[in-house]
Amino acid sequence: MERYELAKARVCVIVNAASGRKAGPAIAQRLRDRLESQVADFQIRAFGKGDDLVAIARGAVADGFDLLVAAGGDGTQAAVASAVTGTDAAMVVIPGGTFNYFARDLGSGETVDEAMKIFDAPHLRRIHVGEMNGMIFLNNCSFGAYPEILKRRESIYKRWGRSRVAAYWSAVAALWTLRKPLQLVVRADGTEKHFTTALAFVAKSAYQLEVFGLEGAQDIRDGKLALLVARAQRPAPLVRAALRLAMGKTARYQDFDLIAAEKMELETVPRHEYVAHDGEKTWMDSPFKVRVRHDDLAVLVPAGNQGRQQGSGMS
Repeated sequence: MERYELAKARVCVIVNAASGRKAGPAIAQRLRDRLESQVADFQIRAFGKGDDLVAIARGAVADGFDLLVAAGGDGTQAAVASAVTGTDAAMVVIPGGTFNYFARDLGSGETVDEAMKIFDAPHLRRIHVGEMNGMIFLNNCSFGAYPEILKRRESIYKRWGRSRVAAYWSAVAALWTLRKPLQLVVRADGTEKHFTTALAFVAKSAYQLEVFGLEGAQDIRDGKLALLVARAQRPAPLVRAALRLAMGKTARYQDFDLIAAEKMELETVPRHEYVAHDGEKTWMDSPFKVRVRHDDLAVLVPAGNQGRQQGSGMS
C-alpha cells in the first residue's frame, strides 16, 4: 500500500439518494463537511431510480476526477467500480445499503462512521475484480432462482420496508414459486461439466461465502472465482438448502458443487437469461465469459488496514 495525498485529489461523490433508509442526502452532506475544504476540488453527483449510474460515474472519470466516493449499497459500489476499473482513478467505499458485502470484504468499515475514518490517513490499494461479458462485479453474479429472489425482494421492501428479515423472507417466497430448473454447461481449465440446477452463482467475495458457510473463500483469496452450483432442481430441496444456509449448516457436497478457476465460460438454457449481479438485475445472453481482472481497481483504505480477508483479491 502507499499513502494517498488527499489534498491533491479532485473528488466526486457519487451518492444514491434512495440508498438504505433514504440516508443518501445526509451521507452526502457529511462527506461535504469532511472533505470540501481539504481537497483540490469537490463535487457531489446524486442519482435516483432510473438513472444510468455507470454513465454518471464514467462521466466523472472523463471529467478528470481522480477519486470517486461511492456512497450507497453494493449496486452503487459495483457501478462506480465499473467506471474506475482499469483507469488511473481510485474509489472510496462508503456503505449505505442493506448488506454492504463489498465494504465488509474490503475492511473499509461496515457503517458510515467507520468508513469516514479512511480520510484520516488514506492509503491506496489495488484489488482484483470480476468481469462477466465486459461487466464488472464485486460480490457475485447469479443465475436461476436468485434473480427471481431480487424481484420478490423489491415488492416486499415496498410493502414492509428494507431489512435483512424482509430480504430473507423474499428468498423463501421466491424459491417456493420456482418453476423450471436451469440447464448449465461450465467450461473451465480445459474441462466441461453439465448441470441441471435451480441456482448457480459466481462468487468474488470471500467474506460473503464465509457469512453463509460456503466453501470457495480460500480460492477467492488465491485470485480465482468460485462457481457454486446448487444440487437442488426443485423448490422444496432448494428451500431446505436455504434454511441450512441461514443456520450455517450448509455442506458443499450436500447442497453445492464448487468449481474454482481464474476464468470460465458458462452456457445456459434458456440462452436469454435474467442475471443478478451485486444486487442488480440485467437480461444478458449466453455464453457468459467470466474472468478475474487482477489488481485492476484502486481503492482507498485506512492506514494499516489489510482487509477483513487477507489476500481475498487484494494486494
